[in-house]
Amino acid sequence: MNSVLRSVLFAGAAALLLAPGAHAAGKLDVAKAKAQIDAGLDKAYPHLDALYKDIHQHPELGFQEVETSAKLAKEMRALGFEVTEHVGKTGIVAIYKNGPGPTVMVRTELDALPMEEKTGLPYASHAITTWQGKPTPVAHSCGHDIHMAAWVGTAQQLVAMKSAWHGTLMFIGQPSEETVGGARAMIADGLFTRFPKPDIGFAQHVGPGPTLGVSYRAGANSSSADGFEITFQGRGAHGSRPQLSIDPVMEAARFTVEVQTIVSREKDPAAFGVLGVGSIVSGSAGNIIPDQAVLRGTIRSYDDDTRKLLKEGLARTAKAVAELSRAPAPTVVFDQGASAVVNDAAITARTAPIFKAAFGAHAVEATSPGSASEDYSEYIIAGVPSLFWGLGGLDPKVIADYRAKGQEPPGNHTPQFAPIPEPTIRTGVEAMTLAVLNVLS
Repeated sequence: MNSVLRSVLFAGAAALLLAPGAHAAGKLDVAKAKAQIDAGLDKAYPHLDALYKDIHQHPELGFQEVETSAKLAKEMRALGFEVTEHVGKTGIVAIYKNGPGPTVMVRTELDALPMEEKTGLPYASHAITTWQGKPTPVAHSCGHDIHMAAWVGTAQQLVAMKSAWHGTLMFIGQPSEETVGGARAMIADGLFTRFPKPDIGFAQHVGPGPTLGVSYRAGANSSSADGFEITFQGRGAHGSRPQLSIDPVMEAARFTVEVQTIVSREKDPAAFGVLGVGSIVSGSAGNIIPDQAVLRGTIRSYDDDTRKLLKEGLARTAKAVAELSRAPAPTVVFDQGASAVVNDAAITARTAPIFKAAFGAHAVEATSPGSASEDYSEYIIAGVPSLFWGLGGLDPKVIADYRAKGQEPPGNHTPQFAPIPEPTIRTGVEAMTLAVLNVLS
């Protein structure tokens, strides 16, 4: 079968699979399935908890996840998956075939962050690695360790319930999500040519919402993110003779203020867009006017038009600031980041009632996308219709205590972010297993 014909046939199959009223005879009995999953978890959870805490204590940065990927590969082989390691350098692909039917992809991330953990947990990370040439603490402060434990737990439950579904499971462990490079690396290494191209994809992400909760929405679910680096050139001088200088610090300061007019005066107020400078590096001493200043920051948006407007406006402003200072033209470099994750409307519509039936009021349809970015978008762009949802990870009492003090609880990428394993992992397994069963029943 040639690739064009295969694409047409599978697109038609996916449309039938997700059409309202389709597969009425195989409609998922949510209560029964959830009871089976919970019974399986009662036995499996101690192992998942131990796996989670092991991964949490031994985090690895992007494209360095050698031990992490080996642990997951061992877990999946023990369940009967065919596992291929070193896809996209440190990624893994685990395939489980169970008769004819669609191929469903379930993705987890493997990497941690270059930051110190300050949770005080007995299983806190004290890992140190070399990052950017210097010793740096490493921590799973984004929650990918929760995702990995739920990923393994989902595989366990689906294998145990294989008489209830037919098709192919494609579980992928993706490296380096935090650098927004891991998904591209796996795709470039033949993810969808060496292995079956999925008809449907699922992923989830833990956050500082209440445990037991899942949130979802059709359409844009996260923002795009592009990094930028601007190098302003000047002329150095003694601090007592500023007339001899072209001060790049002044260029940097002007730019940092002026560039916000792109957001406040050129962007549609109804369109989400953020442009922020996070780093300015220049000079060595207070009495020396330097000859260079380097700025770094990010641009985030939900749509391509706003993304383009912000990038063009930033470059134009940097050039104008340099001209105002009679300085050489600056160097502006964009680091192409992640596009917005856009959830498939049909998959969302088919999955939402399952979540409602399983989690009741804890299943919430989000009213707007999140502002963080996520490179799961690369799989969607490559042609995998998907649903990516949020998973609550904090004790509701902890959230209430913080808000009573007028504060928000620590979220992802903060040193104190600490999802509680139970029931977060259990909810993640339930949600993902039910979502997969619902399209393979």
